[in-house]
Amino acid sequence: MIWNTVLQNMNADKKRTAPFLRKCTAVLLTAVSTVLLATGCGGAGAKTDTASGVSAKEASDDGKISVVTTIFPPYDFVREIAGEQVSLKMLLKPGEETHSYEPAPQDIIAIQNSDVFIYTGGENDVWVEDILSSMPESDMLTLRLLDCVDTVEEEHVEGMKGSAGHSHEDDGVDEDESEDSPHEVDEHVWTSPVNAVEITEQIAEILAEADPSNSGLYEENAGAYQEKLLELDREFRDVAGSAERSLLIFGDRFPFRYFADEYGLEYYAAFPGCAGDTEPSAATMAFLIEKVKEEQVPAVLKMELSNADIANAVAEATGTEVKVFYSCHNLSADDFENGETYLSMMQKNVETLKEVLN
Repeated sequence: MIWNTVLQNMNADKKRTAPFLRKCTAVLLTAVSTVLLATGCGGAGAKTDTASGVSAKEASDDGKISVVTTIFPPYDFVREIAGEQVSLKMLLKPGEETHSYEPAPQDIIAIQNSDVFIYTGGENDVWVEDILSSMPESDMLTLRLLDCVDTVEEEHVEGMKGSAGHSHEDDGVDEDESEDSPHEVDEHVWTSPVNAVEITEQIAEILAEADPSNSGLYEENAGAYQEKLLELDREFRDVAGSAERSLLIFGDRFPFRYFADEYGLEYYAAFPGCAGDTEPSAATMAFLIEKVKEEQVPAVLKMELSNADIANAVAEATGTEVKVFYSCHNLSADDFENGETYLSMMQKNVETLKEVLN
């Protein structure tokens, strides 16, 4: 009840209370973790299933190692590399919005009982670091996606709410909170297929470390999957290299910095990738509408699972259409059940890119 009350109160004003909410969540989760570890573990370093009292590996089918990921991309990478050789769980439920995810006590139990835990890192995963630091020493292996590749800072381009290029008086944003503020590391490293190759290499290695008996299989599967990723990369390069234009316009957040950098694309968007505020200013709307008209962009883009109101408004004002560009953060419950993957969603992006750049 205390947990629910705190979250309800914090959600009353997400923009002002987001940092405080993350801090409260971390404190609460650390407290819950401490209780769970004290009552659910047989001793330091023991990873037990609180329902059965057996280890995580013993609790999984046929002694499979237990792998937990926070979001969809590493989940999908693991199932491509490991197949049925691991017991795999994703904490983010299909259909949930990544940036509003709040871990539940059962999520902590899943992490505690895992042999391998894979998470993104960065601002939205502060709670993970707090939980991991509160756990006693164990043989659990962890992989942080931000450690797998070279990272860049989240970028605030012209036109974004709170960025340089239009009046902050229209936004209700203080100058100190806009372009002069330090930017967080961009967490969306998987949006570049080239980065995905590096990430899958690290995943194969950590799976092999946790489960040496299947190391050859993990290496073989990772190699085959990386060939598919490299083919995807070639397709994107072909499209970008032969396109008439190089500009993307998003009536949405923009979590595609690594993708845009990789293929030499420019962009304008309503918000940066991890923006907590998704209410556009009048100046931002006017800017995007003007850019669509000026550059004669054939379609306004939005992410999967996000609200289409901004993109629809820009498209209506400019006589264009709205298309989905997949960030692969997560997918709908129906798409999950129908077997959509990182590769299948990115392949849709190839086709969309052909349409919007020509």
